Parts: sequence; C-alpha cells; structure tokens
Amino acid sequence: MSLPAQTVRFGPFELDLRAAELRHNGTKTRLPEQPFQVLVALLEHQAEVVTREELRQCLWGSDTFVDFEQGLNTAVKRLREALGDSAEKPQYIETVPRHGYRLMVPVERLDSAAPAIVDASARRRRIWLTASALLLVAVALGVIWRQQILERFRPVKIESLAVLPLVNLSGNPDEEYFADGMTEALITELGKVNPLRVISRQSVMQYKGTNKTVPQIARELHVDGVVEGSAMRVGDKVRITTQLIQANPERHLWSESYQRDLRDILALQSEVARAITNEVKIKLTPQEQTRLASARPVNPDAYQAVLRAKSEKDSQKAFAYLQQAIAFDPTYAPAYVELAFYYVDETYRARPVKEAVPLARAALDKALDLDPTLAEAHAMLGYIKFWFDWDWSGAEADLKRTV
Repeated sequence: MSLPAQTVRFGPFELDLRAAELRHNGTKTRLPEQPFQVLVALLEHQAEVVTREELRQCLWGSDTFVDFEQGLNTAVKRLREALGDSAEKPQYIETVPRHGYRLMVPVERLDSAAPAIVDASARRRRIWLTASALLLVAVALGVIWRQQILERFRPVKIESLAVLPLVNLSGNPDEEYFADGMTEALITELGKVNPLRVISRQSVMQYKGTNKTVPQIARELHVDGVVEGSAMRVGDKVRITTQLIQANPERHLWSESYQRDLRDILALQSEVARAITNEVKIKLTPQEQTRLASARPVNPDAYQAVLRAKSEKDSQKAFAYLQQAIAFDPTYAPAYVELAFYYVDETYRARPVKEAVPLARAALDKALDLDPTLAEAHAMLGYIKFWFDWDWSGAEADLKRTV
C-alpha cells in the first residue's frame, strides 16, 4: 500500500506524513526521524511483516555501517513509547521473532478527492492558493533545512553523563548480575575522568526497564547525555554494545559493539570509556590516560564471583562468593575490597565491631598490597578511619587519595 495522502489514520491515531506529527485525542507528538520512518514502513505494508533487513535499508541504506540491531531496537522502542504500546502486550506493533514487525490495525487515508468539475474563477483561486501554499512550504522547508544543518554542525558539549542500566541480552534472568556489573564498571571507569560528571549507580538503577525517553531521563538527572546499551556473556566470551546520545537536542552521537574474552574485561571497560570521552571531546590528562590504559587480564571465575557477591542480597551467600573469588585468584585485589565491605556490614548485623573492623582492615591491607592505586580500597579505609578510629586526618588523607 502506497501512502500518497498527507494524513493517515490507524487505530486511534492520525499521522501527518508531511510534518512527521502523530495525533491522538487532540494531542500532537513530533516523532524523531528514525521512529517516524519505521512507522511509515509499517503503514505502507499494512498487515504484512516488514523484515528487519527492509527496515535497515529504509533507515540507513546499504552504504552505511552501523550497529543497526541496537539502533533499530531503539527506534522501535521509541515508537512504541509514542503509541503507548508494549512489546509484551502489543496493540499496534507486533514483533515477529527473528524476522521483523507487523502493524496490527487497519490503515485509512483521510485526504478527500477533489471534485471533477469546478468553475473557472474557483480554479484560478485554487491555483493562487496552491502557489501561495507551496511558497510558504518552500520557505518553511528552507528554515527547517537550515536549522537541521546548524544542529548537525553545532559543537557537541557534554559535561555530564548518565550510564543507563545495560540490557541483559542473554535471555537468562540469572545473568542480570553480569549486565548490572558491567553498568557499574562503566560508571566507575568514566568517573575516573575529572572534567566529566557521571551520575551514580544508585541514581541510574531506578531506570532499569523504564519506558521513559532519553530527554525525559536526562531532565530528571540533570545531564547532557546518556549512555545506553546491552551486555551478553556466553561462556568465556562477552559482547557489549553501547551508544552515546545527546539529550537536548536529542541526537545519536556514537555507537559501537565489542566482543572480547572475559579475561580481558577490564581492558574492554577502559576501551569503552576512552571511546566515550573522545566523542564528548573531553581532553584526558596524562594521569587519566594512564589509569584508563592500565588494565591487566583477570581470572574470569574470580571476576564473576565478585559480581555475584555484589548483587547477592543474602550476606552469607555473598561471603561464599567472595571466598570463591579469592580461591580462584588470590591476587585479585577487588575481591579483598568487597570482603572488607562485607565485614563492615557485619557490624550492623551480628558481628562485634572489635572483631569485624580488624578483619576489614586486614582485607584492605591485602588489597592495597596488590594494587596501591585501587580507589575503592582507599575509600573504604577512609570510612573505617572516620567512623571507627575517629582518625580525622587519616580519613581525610585516604579520601583525598581516593579522589
């Protein structure tokens, strides 16, 4: 079905094709370019499946190389948000697994046909009105085109970022800990860059599985840009897809997919962080460049055990995971830092302070012996000195070292 009409109705919605404007119950919504193109393709193939490859050709063409899977998923997600639809219980857009999408409601063209016979004066009047309208449209299109060109070449200025929870693409809910751990790791890596303000993990985790748009999230968190993506682990291989989006005006700046061995996960996290800082034009100091480049291989089993411990709500199970991590790799410093966190938490449960704090301090000493630059270890040591030792100057020194 072709769409020569300017306005098309489907279900309770009307779409103005010329203005890329969606109307519903008197409300008008301007659709971003890619969700609009997806909707047009679905309308043109009413009740038919539009394949993912056809949508790729429609959105990017054959000569553009992007991670179209992530881009298409994002475009469909935004379109469903605009329609108030969901992938789980679709009313308008049906997902055909591993194939494409189908519009579920009938489509109707609204433009009425012109009468066959009109008098000469009416015809002349219509010609003049049409010419005037075309002139106005041309001027408007010129203004829009100029604005788009200006927006395209406007320098990117992102000084604050939110890393949204990475989506777990494994299909296994038990792997959520891995995607959450990767989210926290990216936040930590980007947080090492001083000019960049990065929102904390606690603040962004509330948006896990949210239907809110990027501009809305950015307004709520007061940030200039958002990083979103997905993570998947298969055996000892890990795949991460990330994209950087400017919030206002909303603009896709960069996307990339990475696949590495799990033992190189720390280097991968640093590589992603460096790529993002390059895109937002943050100039790294030599010290920051060194920190982001100094990532040694890790024991995959130890790394995963620490991630499981962080996400485990049962303290005894978390402790068991940390013991496993240290058994897998006694030289993995982050395991000892998490062990110190566990012992300090025990002071709020059943273990006496005079027993728990020395154990926490011993774990931190071991961590700093293995890696004197580990910021998390200095932060916890400063916490212990402040709350348990009342060593104000010592706490201040460790917290400054953390920063």
